[in-house]
Amino acid sequence: LAHCVKRPMPNWGADISGLKLDDIYYYVRPMDDAGKNWEDVPDSIKKTFDRLGIPEAERKFLAGVGAQYESEMVYHSIQEHLEKQGVIFLSIEEGLRQHPDLFREYFGTVIPIEDNKFAALNSAVWSGGSFVYVPKGVKVDLPLQAYFRLNIANIGQFERSLIIADEGSQVHYVEGCTAPQYTTDSFHSGVIEIVVKKGARVRYSTIQNWSTNVYNLVTQRAMVHEGGSMEWVDANLGSKVTMKYPSCYLMGEGARGEILSMAFAGPGQTQDAGGKMIHFAPNTSSKITSKSISRGGGRASYRGLVKVHKGATNVRSNAVCDALILDPQSRSDTYPYIEIDEEDVTIGHEASVSKVGEEQLF
Repeated sequence: LAHCVKRPMPNWGADISGLKLDDIYYYVRPMDDAGKNWEDVPDSIKKTFDRLGIPEAERKFLAGVGAQYESEMVYHSIQEHLEKQGVIFLSIEEGLRQHPDLFREYFGTVIPIEDNKFAALNSAVWSGGSFVYVPKGVKVDLPLQAYFRLNIANIGQFERSLIIADEGSQVHYVEGCTAPQYTTDSFHSGVIEIVVKKGARVRYSTIQNWSTNVYNLVTQRAMVHEGGSMEWVDANLGSKVTMKYPSCYLMGEGARGEILSMAFAGPGQTQDAGGKMIHFAPNTSSKITSKSISRGGGRASYRGLVKVHKGATNVRSNAVCDALILDPQSRSDTYPYIEIDEEDVTIGHEASVSKVGEEQLF
């Protein structure tokens, strides 16, 4: 907590001066214990998630489901055949209780507590989130999915998720976020750590549709080892303010990272999104693709970093940013940062901003 307190609020991105950390509830308990059976979840919570189609989706399309309501996971389940293969899909608290050695080996190694102000705050007060481990060579054939719901006013949600894909494994994790509209602001500050071992493949997809009174300030990072592949698919539709830059630390030779960032900024919204690719090893490759739409006075920004460290030779990286502005009141900005400490690299950056004319609308 001391790391959070001593750091000023960031002023380099979106305007978050309206976020009052002293005015939010840091913990709200929705029920006594998380259930493995949908019948164990209280009716009031079930009705909310039923409207989102969670039980039906679990039966038809998903390998496992987790649901967080306010500050805690209220439900977690995984298909039996994956459990028999050693796949672990638990709430973060159950992951710590049941697998303490595995948990402690990786927790806080991808995103240190002092990484930034809000990661430090999360490290002090975290509750809820998922713990995922996929053993060597196991390929999870259907997605694991987690839903995050804020249902009361003035709440902060601080989930912490840790995903470990062992050598040669494969997994796709999908995250969805929603909240009702209130006249006062709420705060979401999650931390997502992903470890991609040698030759493993991970895809992490987010569909964020928070209501327009939520500040959404998230830290997401993957550490990708030799021959591993990490793909972020990040769609930001809701919130009052989003600042989110999923990143890949390409640590081993032949590691690969890809980010697809999509943002829609409507009236009263600021979407400050993008990604970071940090190349530590030779023969690594990365791609960032950003697509945004602004309308009704909304503001969408791409903020991206490509950094190549000394010794990371034969790196290939490309960033493409396309923005569409639908009216004169809206705004789009691009902030690309490229830092190269090697000569034998191939780096590309493309950007386009366009408007829709009256003849096109006709």
